[in-house]
Amino acid sequence: MLNVNDISVAYGQSEALHGVSFQARKNETVAIMGRNGMGKTTLFKSLMGILPLKAGRIEVDGQDISRDESYRRVAKGIAYVPQGRMIFPTLSVEENIHTGLENSATRRVPDEIYALFPVLWEMRRRKGGNLSGGQQQQLAIARALVTDPKVLLLDEPTEGIQPSIIKDIAKALNEIHKMREITIIVSEQVLSFAMDVADRLFVIEGGRLVHEVAREQTDTAHIKSYLSV
Repeated sequence: MLNVNDISVAYGQSEALHGVSFQARKNETVAIMGRNGMGKTTLFKSLMGILPLKAGRIEVDGQDISRDESYRRVAKGIAYVPQGRMIFPTLSVEENIHTGLENSATRRVPDEIYALFPVLWEMRRRKGGNLSGGQQQQLAIARALVTDPKVLLLDEPTEGIQPSIIKDIAKALNEIHKMREITIIVSEQVLSFAMDVADRLFVIEGGRLVHEVAREQTDTAHIKSYLSV
């Protein structure tokens, strides 16, 4: 469903990603683990078209999106929940979700979205800026899901969120898999969360993928050695 082939990204003369390649199958969740500054957000911005590729190729469901602008990538099936969530604080919860329905035929929020995130139904008239960090994260995921994506990118979804809400988000992502055949790519530093949701884990270090393992074969101590400062 997602094929990333030998992509490189540079900030001016400084190369940030060095020949990154990986694949993610339909209905698979992949976690990209790594410390701050190792290239996770750069990778996600390049997948979404916010940062241009210096080299390499990205395909979604067999379609080359490597040179497409972000809005074209959304139309071809990518949705992105950025680090920091980026919801609209002055819009209501419902209005925030509706911003993801630009290209929808019905312009209606599917019932399953509120079933996944009941708190959003309860707070649908409340302004997004009045929600807690965890509720804003759920709102950002809901807004991405209404675009009916084939691939969902989540950049550091647990950042600044209390443990009980992290569990809720993990549960929701696993429910999404049961309801839709969607590929999820999540960047993460919290190993317990990655182990709850991911089928495979990668480690990124210095802009390169340096480790890959299936969840059931994961040596958590080995992964933690990459994540510790």
